[in-house]
Amino acid sequence: MSGKECWIENPGGTRRVFVTQELPGRLWYERLVAADCRVDMCLSTEPMTLEELLAMIGERCDGVIGQLTEPWGAAAFDALASAGGRAYSNYAVGYNNVDLAAATSRGIAVGNTPGVLTATTAQLAVALTFAAARRVVEAHDHLAAGRYRGWLPTLFLGELLWRKTVGVIGAGRIGAAYARMMVEGHKMDLLYFDPHGNEDLERYLADYGAFLERHGQRAVRCRRADSVDEVLREADVVSLHTVLSGETMHLIDARRLASMKPTAILINASRGPIVDEAALVAHCRAHPGFYAGLDVFEHEPELAPGLAELPNIVGVPHIGSATSWTREGMATLAASNVAACLQGWPVWGKDDVTPFLGSAPPQAAPSIVNAAELGLPMYDGPS
Repeated sequence: MSGKECWIENPGGTRRVFVTQELPGRLWYERLVAADCRVDMCLSTEPMTLEELLAMIGERCDGVIGQLTEPWGAAAFDALASAGGRAYSNYAVGYNNVDLAAATSRGIAVGNTPGVLTATTAQLAVALTFAAARRVVEAHDHLAAGRYRGWLPTLFLGELLWRKTVGVIGAGRIGAAYARMMVEGHKMDLLYFDPHGNEDLERYLADYGAFLERHGQRAVRCRRADSVDEVLREADVVSLHTVLSGETMHLIDARRLASMKPTAILINASRGPIVDEAALVAHCRAHPGFYAGLDVFEHEPELAPGLAELPNIVGVPHIGSATSWTREGMATLAASNVAACLQGWPVWGKDDVTPFLGSAPPQAAPSIVNAAELGLPMYDGPS
């Protein structure tokens, strides 16, 4: 066992599930206990190293709930398979920390937690947008430092985003939710890039535009761009909601930053390495009217040199999903994934995962990303 302090519940359970960090709420724990699991939860606030993961898996472990900050590669899945493990669930929607092929080749199901982060993360991206546009952090620091001497006509002039253009790169669940919030709330036109497009979003905003016209207002416009570069050139605000992959690593680099408007706002609540942080620092230093709002960072928890000192960069410590409802929901989904797999239940296979957040969940795993590769059965019972 690792030297980390652990909280152990239901010690008589016939199955053992290791939880790598403390999770909020209780429903997740009840799901595991109902599946006759002993729960070993690590109480450390530090990300676990590979050596610590191997020690905690030990000789017997049926399943794990882990974190995006942990290295779940071949060595970790070797240890889990050797200990009798059949299920791993990431406490996140993304799983770029997971070697999916390594898990699949060892017969280990990999779960994630989609469907409960959408509005919460989009809302945080909106908050960062207006914190940057209206220079909220600068103004707060000015006030807190005792420098406020009264109202001035030129004090902390920011950007009015009403009826301007919002750009979204990656129009999946969260990107589309952010787009709707900005368009509906602030009558912005939308320019988005997504290789797959989002016809539902386009139809929705067309209907919204028609509604505005019926009420004597100009319709909003929504257009799918041909490239990332087109969005960057034309938008007043650009929010990143793409996955992290080899293609999107440093998607926003010095060249692309230079192509943006000098008073543009860049928001990243997706994954840190999508933005070249050193290039962003240099660009913000050279263009004081350009602002950025960041929830994620390239080398978390470390920040690029100079980033924290720049007044035109607003940063928060990866709190995009940090509401009680969302974080507890993520825990419940992660536990439900593991419990279902250990009981041999099928995979839900539907976008709406809210039935799992109630007191009578379906007998299914909410989201298993390698279900097809493992040949797992799909749920065909009542919704």
